Amino acid sequence: MFRQTMPRRSGMLFAYDKPFEITMWMRNTYISLDMIFILKDGRVHRIAKGTEPFSERVVASQGEVSAVLEVAAGVADEIGLKAGDKIEHSFFGKK
Repeated sequence: MFRQTMPRRSGMLFAYDKPFEITMWMRNTYISLDMIFILKDGRVHRIAKGTEPFSERVVASQGEVSAVLEVAAGVADEIGLKAGDKIEHSFFGKK
């Protein structure tokens, strides 16, 4: 919240111990984001692209996931990210 810029190849990872239906919103967020909802094994479940700054509309994972990666809007398309792709991070374990 309150971020006014986001480097194109940076992001914020929200990781949780137990999978559940995650809901987010954009209150107090100045920039549009792509929200990448990630399953426990690191596979992308869904991507909410170009979320609306300052919106209180709920953005839901639409299924039980273990993490959300927020990146600047448009990055998911720039790197060709899609549902089913694998995110590599120590939170998701080894390859």
